[in-house]
Amino acid sequence: MARGGQGLARVAVVVRAGAAPMWWLGVVAAGAGVLLPGITGRRIGVLAGAALFIVVAAAVALPRRKRYAALARGTVRAGRNDVLQDRAVTTRNWRRGHRWWLLLAFLAALGSAFAVPAAGGMVLAGAGVGLWLKAAWLGRRERAGDELLWVRVDWLSTRGGSPAGKPVKAYRSTGIAAGDATPGGRRRKPAALV
Repeated sequence: MARGGQGLARVAVVVRAGAAPMWWLGVVAAGAGVLLPGITGRRIGVLAGAALFIVVAAAVALPRRKRYAALARGTVRAGRNDVLQDRAVTTRNWRRGHRWWLLLAFLAALGSAFAVPAAGGMVLAGAGVGLWLKAAWLGRRERAGDELLWVRVDWLSTRGGSPAGKPVKAYRSTGIAAGDATPGGRRRKPAALV
């Protein structure tokens, strides 16, 4: 990085990086779990899973909002020499750093189907939905403030996560058009040719 610039990753992209793998692994585990009768039976397993899906989605989406809001209020404008990390790089770093956790969570969700069919998979899918909801909430904040929120890469955890963790002192901000992700962390669509 040139002349003291910092590598910056989008906060919303870090938050939503685990959403897709958790959702799809959860859907696969729940689908496989429905095939087993389990101890409780399919009907109870699916009903319990649906309730847990809602609880887990809320438990992932709602915590630490005050911390995110406080960091967002204290943003510092990104410097000229700061390097904005691509969305794909941020996502890849998070997924590589959490791959063993994701594998263990998937195996646990599959294993739980022998007791409560589909419930474990629905819990994992609920965690993915919770991350999407949190990223969407961050996106609404970004649109309201007309700025994108970035975090220094060296303040993220060694696994590429925790954008509101203890080491994070403040966020950086850029205009709404910076980087390759929209508010909320979605991939920015390429401009249509005229």
